[in-house]
Amino acid sequence: MFLTRLVYTSTIADNFSPQDIEAIIEIARKNNRKHNVTGMLCFNRKYFLQCLEGSRTQVNKIYYNILNDPRHSNIIMLDYKEISTREFCEWSMGYVPESSLTAPINLKFSGTPEFDPYKMSGESAFQMLLALRESVPSL
Repeated sequence: MFLTRLVYTSTIADNFSPQDIEAIIEIARKNNRKHNVTGMLCFNRKYFLQCLEGSRTQVNKIYYNILNDPRHSNIIMLDYKEISTREFCEWSMGYVPESSLTAPINLKFSGTPEFDPYKMSGESAFQMLLALRESVPSL
């Protein structure tokens, strides 16, 4: 089995509610544990930035589901590669909402303190998620 990492961004649908993010995280954690997928989700009420790690088959299945989820639009794969180790092995799905604490991290990896993953390279987005990982507890 090859380990794979996928990083993507998407725009949130107009009819997205706070309950939707809670449901997404709850379902993702349950399903990811079941399929040995790890990762992290960053969200700011406008954009998603997510990293998924696991077997190529499982990561591809999850991404396919995301591509067909009406809560996402303008889905862009920022990075996809085989990896030798996971970076989010303790997270079935870590979650970082935007806050004043994330602005300096956004600025470090992009041109502005505002979270806009469309203006980031795949590597910058991944490095930002790693930095954000250090600011929240493992799940």
